[in-house]
Amino acid sequence: MPPSQPKISRLQGERSQSFSSYSPPPPFDHLNRQNHGPISAGHSQYGPPAVKKPPIVYPALLSRVANAFVQRITTSPRIKDSIEYKDCFDGRDAVDKIAFIIKTTDRNLALLLGRALDAQKLFHDVTYDHRLRDSVNELYQFRNKMITGGPRMRSMESLEYRPSYPPPTDLDETDSVNGVFTLLTDCYSPTCTRDKLCYSIACPRRLEQQSRLNLTPNGGLKRALSRSSSKEKKDQRLWITSVPKDISDAVSSDEKKRQEVIYELIYTEKDFVNDLKYLHDKWITPIRNLDLLPESRRESFIDRVFYNIKDVYNVNSKLGEALLKRQQAYAVIPEVGEIFLEHVVNFSPFVLYGANQIEAKYEFEHEKNSNNGFAKFVEETERRPESRKLELNGYLTKPTTRLGRYPLLLEAVLKYTPDDNPDKKTLPKVIEIIKDFLQKVNLESGKCENTFNLRQINKGLTWKGEPMELNLLAKDRQLIMKGPLKKKGTSSEHADLYVFVFDHVLLLTKEKKGKGSEGYKVHKRPIPLELLTLSTMEEPMSKSSKRTNVVSKITPTSGPLSKITSDSKSGYPIVFTHIGRYGGSFTLYATTQAGRKNWMERIQKQIQALRSKADSWKLLPVSEKFFPSNNKVNCSATYDNGRRLVIGTDAGVFVGKPKGQFIKIIPRERVSQVDVLEDERILLVLAEKQLLAYGLEALDPNDPNSPNKRAKKLGSSVSFFKTGVCQNRTLVGIVKNSSNALDPSSTIKTLEPIEQDGAKKNKHSLRKMLGGGNSELFKLYKDFYIPRETNSLHFLRNTLCVGCSKGFELIDLSNLNTQDLLDFSDPTLDFVHKKDENLKPLAIYRIGSGDSFTFLLCYEEFSFYVDKTGRRARNGWIIHWEGVPTFCALSLPYVIAFDPSFIEIRHVETGDLVQIIPGNNIRCLHHVANQPGAIHVVMVSVAICKV
Repeated sequence: MPPSQPKISRLQGERSQSFSSYSPPPPFDHLNRQNHGPISAGHSQYGPPAVKKPPIVYPALLSRVANAFVQRITTSPRIKDSIEYKDCFDGRDAVDKIAFIIKTTDRNLALLLGRALDAQKLFHDVTYDHRLRDSVNELYQFRNKMITGGPRMRSMESLEYRPSYPPPTDLDETDSVNGVFTLLTDCYSPTCTRDKLCYSIACPRRLEQQSRLNLTPNGGLKRALSRSSSKEKKDQRLWITSVPKDISDAVSSDEKKRQEVIYELIYTEKDFVNDLKYLHDKWITPIRNLDLLPESRRESFIDRVFYNIKDVYNVNSKLGEALLKRQQAYAVIPEVGEIFLEHVVNFSPFVLYGANQIEAKYEFEHEKNSNNGFAKFVEETERRPESRKLELNGYLTKPTTRLGRYPLLLEAVLKYTPDDNPDKKTLPKVIEIIKDFLQKVNLESGKCENTFNLRQINKGLTWKGEPMELNLLAKDRQLIMKGPLKKKGTSSEHADLYVFVFDHVLLLTKEKKGKGSEGYKVHKRPIPLELLTLSTMEEPMSKSSKRTNVVSKITPTSGPLSKITSDSKSGYPIVFTHIGRYGGSFTLYATTQAGRKNWMERIQKQIQALRSKADSWKLLPVSEKFFPSNNKVNCSATYDNGRRLVIGTDAGVFVGKPKGQFIKIIPRERVSQVDVLEDERILLVLAEKQLLAYGLEALDPNDPNSPNKRAKKLGSSVSFFKTGVCQNRTLVGIVKNSSNALDPSSTIKTLEPIEQDGAKKNKHSLRKMLGGGNSELFKLYKDFYIPRETNSLHFLRNTLCVGCSKGFELIDLSNLNTQDLLDFSDPTLDFVHKKDENLKPLAIYRIGSGDSFTFLLCYEEFSFYVDKTGRRARNGWIIHWEGVPTFCALSLPYVIAFDPSFIEIRHVETGDLVQIIPGNNIRCLHHVANQPGAIHVVMVSVAICKV
């Protein structure tokens, strides 16, 4: 077998000899070589003990190791030198994951494999200074795909890791990691076994056995390494070698250490300024002068990539010059604090530069990938000796990393500074100023990175049907988390989803693969976080004990996770439950337990933050624990200017004050509606489908005649009633729906209270009328018939609007003419006309004043605007309710929908979801549009709480 590196295609069975009779050897003996004794060639009895668990993937193929590594590593924001880096992992964690993937306890071997991945540009040190190190203090980021936080890699996890299994074939060439790590390869010869080695001097098994016997492989050449040059260079960077020996011997040990740090501070400042000059001479000037980009784009490209680096150079060249002058004036530098104090106040260009970093790197990488001429220039420039084997991205990060180094160096100087030295007072001030700039850099760069990511995601989203507005470019929008999860606990790529957690919704997507098609296909309707709950498969369902009614008033105002213990070979499940119209439960799988914990904690934290932040509305309990579960609360009303409540239940009518005790004053069963006409001193009660009128004194529990309360019967078989003002008249609309399901129809009566003169308008005369006198409380105003079932009444200024199975109809009470509210000649209303009989109208509200008013129509499924002629207003504006509301209320500037599981609050101008208030068996009891505190809600809860 020749010593040259074989092609990967040979791993796929492309040989003249068939692999059909080939039996895979035992798992790799390379992986635990430190525990193995010497072995003689050809003697299997000295072979290594079997490895308990084989590698997760074939460890010699870097592409497969890279896939498994990306799937398992957990990234998070980290701090290094006071600079915050997003989506990082540390060196120790990387080595841990690689050792786990290839199933070895040899960390040096895992480190070598990790450096092979590093060399393939899978990831990089955040400062671009060095390769992978097995240290918790060194941070790394994935190089490609700044939006996803890592390369798009195909998952190839399988216990069958043998090379006879074909590797991925659909990898993006620009992102793929490809290569063979020869230390972990088996011999390619199908006739080679551990008992009978093949002839090749480069056979991995032969080399392995020779290494165990401490033999020198034949044909190998060793390079004699000389360290004299590196030692000489290191000596030149020491203060002690730059001054005469008598001077260095004359200072104390602490002063020597102080001078060494100052010396490092000065020469690294000089290096930094030289690096900035290198950027100008070797990058900016050629880009500006050579024909690499169209002339019209050159300056804008330089501005976007290098931004204000000239300003940084101007500041630091002056600082470096001042430090060099001080060094030339003194062999033992007395102080440097006043020099820094003079210049650090001008460090604001660092903040602007740091904030632009992600834009700069994206612009550079995009141009390099799309412009072959520019890519060739980049490759040639980065190979020049003056580049010191450091790519452009490494130089672009230097201003930010340099700012983070200042506090470390100055604190070291301060540590060895005597108390009587002026630096003891000035250096703390300098350090404080620089740390303040570092905080600004982290803040501004975080904002810019968030904005950049949101812009890229928004641009890359594609939808199956009609796009939904996610408002990703809104001012305060945030991307909380992103990453892959699996739909199934398998290694199939087709099960992969890419999940985005924004500050308001969870978005499930699938990545678009291949060149020229980068982006995300939306997989499922976005889920508002307030409507999302998380659990694991092991968590038991909560059992409710005692259930009680909670009556609350909704008014405007200016959890720990359960223990996660599961362990799954196919993944770690997260159960997402989406409540509402589009809801349901589905399970996604994280590849690691730490990954699952991270997903759940960060999502749960944002859900709690939303609930804490939501201050548009809150529920104020007005009665807790008073009404038991066997006495269902059905309705409510207010009187005495809202200071007293009337509550109708299955056991009768109760009266009381908010948060006080309630007293039963009318023992009627199954009370479904109550209302108070306070000016007319009348209480209306709908009980067992009978509409009754009481005098308002019936609400007085201290009335001596309370046991003999009498009512005037206004109707029977009443489905519901509604009070309101129309044509300047106070009216009571009474609806009787037909009980014949085959012939649904409605009879509607409107009654008007008979006005009493001042002498008669007292409780005694009213009691007399209720007691059977000839006087009447109401007179019939209009009655009419509708050949459809009616579910709501709405009194408009001059007409009565009826919500029925056909939609909204307008009744002119002057002549009883009927017409549809919507003008279906308007093509923009086709979406309503198509659903027609399946729509349930809930409410109509007039928005605006004068001639410019519009109507907000609320249906069970959606809400939209029409003008006074019934044509669509605000084209494109529509609310699709997240829930299935049973009622909609208005309290400007909000419209409020009541689903049995939650209250959905939206802004009437934008339609944006403002707040979700969760609950159980929620019902709206009472509502008066645009009156503070005039919305009453009842819900069933296990634990009573104030929201």
